[in-house]
Amino acid sequence: MNRIKYLIISALILTMGAGINSCTDDFEEINTNPLALTADKVDASLIGLAFAQTQYNTVNGVHWRFQISQNLFSDLYAQYYATTQSNFDSDRYLQVGRWSDLAWTSFYGQAAPNIKFVEDFTMSEGNEDPVGNAVAKIWRVFGYHRITDYYGPIPYFSFGNAELAVPYDSQESIYRDFFTTLDQAVGVLKANPGGSAFGSNDQIYGGDVGKWLLFASTLRLRLALRVKAVDPQLAQTEAEKAVADGVMETGGDSAFLLTTDQSQNPINTITNWGEYRMSSDMESVLKGYDDPRTPIYFSPAANGDRDDDADDSPFEGLRNGQSKIDITADQNSPHSDLGPNFLPSNLGGNPPVVVIRAAEAWLLRAEGAMEGWNMYNNGINESLAEWGVDDANYVNSAAVPASPEDGLAPVNTAPIKFDAGRAMEQIITQKWLALYPDGWEAWAVKRITGFPVTYDRLNSENPDVAANETMRKMQYVTSEFDNNREAVDAAIQFPENGGQDHGNVRVWWDPN
Repeated sequence: MNRIKYLIISALILTMGAGINSCTDDFEEINTNPLALTADKVDASLIGLAFAQTQYNTVNGVHWRFQISQNLFSDLYAQYYATTQSNFDSDRYLQVGRWSDLAWTSFYGQAAPNIKFVEDFTMSEGNEDPVGNAVAKIWRVFGYHRITDYYGPIPYFSFGNAELAVPYDSQESIYRDFFTTLDQAVGVLKANPGGSAFGSNDQIYGGDVGKWLLFASTLRLRLALRVKAVDPQLAQTEAEKAVADGVMETGGDSAFLLTTDQSQNPINTITNWGEYRMSSDMESVLKGYDDPRTPIYFSPAANGDRDDDADDSPFEGLRNGQSKIDITADQNSPHSDLGPNFLPSNLGGNPPVVVIRAAEAWLLRAEGAMEGWNMYNNGINESLAEWGVDDANYVNSAAVPASPEDGLAPVNTAPIKFDAGRAMEQIITQKWLALYPDGWEAWAVKRITGFPVTYDRLNSENPDVAANETMRKMQYVTSEFDNNREAVDAAIQFPENGGQDHGNVRVWWDPN
């Protein structure tokens, strides 16, 4: 990639982010900024670079954006990790306003303007690129589904309207448009077999249309299963359409965002800050299952095996919701950091960023069918293969989670070997393991299914969400109340919000 062109397009996109963002001060002046990125100001040869930037921004590739968007919220809500920083109140269910504001603006100030520009440019006069436009539409669905799953109703249809206010849309209307948008995009890609979108600038598939079709169908399957409790017929129709079109099956189909020395996996940076460790939930499940992914997901505790658990294992987890007094940086050494590939790049690797995996596709199919142990086993085996593990005996193991410390019962009793009577619990527990470290998706799955069963938090400081409950959504952010109040106030009154804006309010697809 030409570095000068990259810097030019990065600067232009940052300008665009300021120009379209509805959540900033001096909105009217910014919204008419003559330097804002428009189709007539960009050479068509740069659009591939713009798409590469769009991909990286959408997954919050910048380390601090990733931390405040995912690591301090959904990663903790999914209970992959627990914090070792006493000032990180989010592990006690408090939504820290500055963090959530930055999480919101990381999407609406960076990713959303990027997505809109690429989609608009590829259908503008003189720059028509139907295949590129189709891929941009698919990427829009991926980016926005993550944000609406966090907040519920959000600005969607009118984003970038160049007005002083941007209305919110119901999550139901957004989800229904997701499926329509995927229909449009898939139709174009099917009509252009062997085509290419953005070439080598596509940081996931190198422009391969066939792979983007698999991505679109797997994303459709994920979203179909998301709405199964509120619209079973829609879920069935979309799931069957996804499988008929073909979803991911092997590691070569999986979507991972390429990382480089200039665009690193953000986890490689934030692990160096020493602010979180393996959760007790992960310890209980991985240790009880004797899971071969354990030393890949996590590192042995610096202090070695803890004396009070008598299991001779140096992989040690920490309970979520530690009190401000109890949690200190001293908790780092007795508990497990992330595995070698997730440590700073000079010590480990620089793994690609997870987007969607074939293992998830198999487990989604198992969840949808609620039968057929073969899909369940295929999902497990595909996850093991992704991490370079070959363990033919794992799927037939009767092992169950173990006690992570003296006096604490195992987190749940779900065995590995498929049991039709406990199918949903087993499928989702294995999906939770296979999704790691994608806490964004794992939290959504936990909300809709109630699985895996996890430990209660030791403490909650949120009056609306008890320690034995799960956060259901993120509250709307201060900058929206400051700059787009009429719209956000109207969104709170939507039936799905019921006039409330609290962590116990369920999003549309979350069953009551």
